[in-house]
Amino acid sequence: MQKPKDVNTRGTAVRPSVQIMGTSASATSQAAPFAPTHQADHQGNGMAEHRRFLQSVNIRNSKAKSIITNKVAPVVITKNCREEFQIHDKIQSANYSMGRISDLLPEHYLVLGEFFMVQDVYNRADVLNTTKSHGSPNFRKVKGNYPLFGMGQPSLSGFKQVLQRLQIDGCEEVIFICLREEPVVFFRSDGDFIPYTPRGRENLHENLHDLDRELSAEQIELSIRKELCDFAKLSENMFYVYNDIEHFKDEPQQVQILSEEDIHVTEEVYKRPLFSQPLHRYYRLPLPMEGAPLEETFDAFVNILRETPNLSLMRDSSRPLPALLFSCQVGVGRTNLGLILGAIVFHRLQGASKSPRHEIQKSEHKLDFQVIQLLISRLPKGQQVLDEVDDAVAMCSEMHNIKNAVYENKLKLEGIGEDYQIQGSSTKGYFLQRTLQSLERYVYLLIFNAYLHDQYPQAFPQNFSQWLCMNAWIYRLLASMDSSELSAPASLITDGIRVLVSSEFLATDLLSTAKEMKVANFRRVSKMALYGMAQPNSEALAVVMSYLTDQRRGHSTILWLNLQEELVLEANGQMFTPREPGCLEQPIPVCVQHPQQLQEMELALKQDVLRCEKWLEVITEQDKQMRMFKTCHTIEELFVHQKSIHPSLSYQRIPMSDCCAPKEEVFDHLLEAMKSSLAENPKCAFIFNCHNGKDRTTAAMVIATLTLWHINGFPECEEDEIVSVPDAKYTKGEFEVVMQVVRVLPDGHRVKREVDVALDVVSETMTPMHYHLREIIISTYRQIKMAKSEADAQWLRLRSLQYLERYIYLILFNCYLHLEKKDSWRRSFSQWMYQVAARAGVYAILNHLGFSEFENPDDSPMARLRFRWLPHSVQSIPMRGQLI
Repeated sequence: MQKPKDVNTRGTAVRPSVQIMGTSASATSQAAPFAPTHQADHQGNGMAEHRRFLQSVNIRNSKAKSIITNKVAPVVITKNCREEFQIHDKIQSANYSMGRISDLLPEHYLVLGEFFMVQDVYNRADVLNTTKSHGSPNFRKVKGNYPLFGMGQPSLSGFKQVLQRLQIDGCEEVIFICLREEPVVFFRSDGDFIPYTPRGRENLHENLHDLDRELSAEQIELSIRKELCDFAKLSENMFYVYNDIEHFKDEPQQVQILSEEDIHVTEEVYKRPLFSQPLHRYYRLPLPMEGAPLEETFDAFVNILRETPNLSLMRDSSRPLPALLFSCQVGVGRTNLGLILGAIVFHRLQGASKSPRHEIQKSEHKLDFQVIQLLISRLPKGQQVLDEVDDAVAMCSEMHNIKNAVYENKLKLEGIGEDYQIQGSSTKGYFLQRTLQSLERYVYLLIFNAYLHDQYPQAFPQNFSQWLCMNAWIYRLLASMDSSELSAPASLITDGIRVLVSSEFLATDLLSTAKEMKVANFRRVSKMALYGMAQPNSEALAVVMSYLTDQRRGHSTILWLNLQEELVLEANGQMFTPREPGCLEQPIPVCVQHPQQLQEMELALKQDVLRCEKWLEVITEQDKQMRMFKTCHTIEELFVHQKSIHPSLSYQRIPMSDCCAPKEEVFDHLLEAMKSSLAENPKCAFIFNCHNGKDRTTAAMVIATLTLWHINGFPECEEDEIVSVPDAKYTKGEFEVVMQVVRVLPDGHRVKREVDVALDVVSETMTPMHYHLREIIISTYRQIKMAKSEADAQWLRLRSLQYLERYIYLILFNCYLHLEKKDSWRRSFSQWMYQVAARAGVYAILNHLGFSEFENPDDSPMARLRFRWLPHSVQSIPMRGQLI
């Protein structure tokens, strides 16, 4: 999945930051002698009414007694001298833009600086042909006996007709939910108000999406109305709109705008008719066109349930359920999602729908994705949760089946043989994103149903966002949704699709140890049997083992922990890892459920390389070369050979992600491995390696240092020295969010201080690297201002947040070691995090992670667990396997 983009919501203009499928309209700026009225305060209702009156008055033809001009505005005194008011009839607009769809069509003003107003729903969109009979396109009731209705966008008269229809059908209470995130305005036409939406020139069929998060759709609609009124004043009370965007026959059309009452916003269309129906209510719940809604959207839906007594489990069962009516543009995608949510809610209230089973046919396509299987295996009543959602999907599938959408997107993805580019984008990448988005939408329905199972009986003491933070393991699971690398063919190297890159190219020997130890960045923590290094080959492994077991050191028991999550192979005595030719420095991590899967994939790669018997292109420290490999070994085979020479050697692989906080289970595996080895020999030595011996190796060495201190005793911690350097406070890790966590933890200041000492001790072993796991946080954040592009700035922001989160995780792990020591850490760190730390609000803090000293954390989506925990890369890597 693509990483979400930061949305810059700073600034004074009201014009929203928007994105459309296509480029923005070409426009020419028109200089006008007035300031933008769309910057006006929408809350000045009295002034707005006054302006509407003035707009309907032709001052030149009025019978005003006198007009007195001044520097502010003309003052009108009426004939009977009973009323006096100022005229603001000159529009204050300096930067309104003009444009045209083509050279054959007239130029006119553009809404929000770049958009054309297009009739919202075209006739062919009404597949069910219900506009005339019911008042809206694609109006329907779901299968079964639930009072659930969906429809497309109606006009004002059409909406009144829909309400009358529901009343005739016996619906006493109606909850109408508009699911549109894009702005919609309604123009007066033949006694009705017809919906129009702003769209870009390059794709007039696509509505705006990804709107400015600081402005609601209602606020944007009000801004548009202000602009339209101004445009009409500048154009003899007329404005151009488009009805036929297929053939442009008789286009554009002119609409007359005399006052704001000639234009309605969505709220006016839907709320005004409800005054005659006291039991009817209206909500706007913006849903995205693709993918799962944000947690706040689910929270807003839950608030609707909370506010509706007749949707409570304590409801009067003698009363009929309220009708839920959902609407989007054409009544298909988002309406379908709303209907499924409603069906899940009614299932919790009434049990399964009483319709005959043959009426509700489940999708023939079973979704056997790994993420779904893992999710239902961990959720309480997981299979029941799944079955209920599948029933709801089938019940609401008259126009769209969300499971079929996942299946069909996956088929299209798998049907692409050789990837190709369309408008500079990868076709396979496009369909991969579509598949993951539709899968994410389905998975979130499962999660929301699990939430209802847990929270509905308790009347929702937690909203959905809070509940997910209490079950943060779900975010970890969602982050592994794309496991396609697991099924990537072993022949990618021999087919010339990927290349082998040597460890010398990837790992710079900053500590100058390769000459003596034959491996880059070899080091030891002072006075401890803890070592770290880059990935060794067979020669380096032999040298290191001889070094560790010689008379001076004499380690009789050694545990070697490999932290690599990439495939690694020794060929002709040199270490290589597969990479994409276009991005050699971009790692290709493999998301595995068990480390043995990596060994199996490396074995398959080895066999394919030996079997091909041809020259292969490789990247070495010097340049590209062609090599014929006669010998190949997997990492595990190297250690099996060394174990035959040094029986005291044990080897484990614990894959760890680079540059970010280790997953909770990684802490578990590291601690368990150390406990087992120390139980056999309290003087066991521990060796860690990753590809370059820097980031992951250092983090693991700090974890090991803290663990050994808890077992063997802490060294004396000196008092914090006063440091007078720039950013000293932040160099010491005293960020607001860190101190917020410290205040929550028992004896938090001491826990943090111990971590800081461990970081300093480990960093002393790598001084030439100028690398410190705590100090790198602020140094990375400070680089954002110097970034050459917005993409670079976003990447640096993500990295600084990941470093910050890793530092917090080390503090949390040290707290866990303190609190669970009395029970010999029988409860794992992951269990402690989900059972103890989550209840103390730790994940809620991590879900708003940021540098609040300098900016609002919530301005970046990376502040959220949902987005920060996704796999990220500087360059996107082509998909080489299949979704599983």
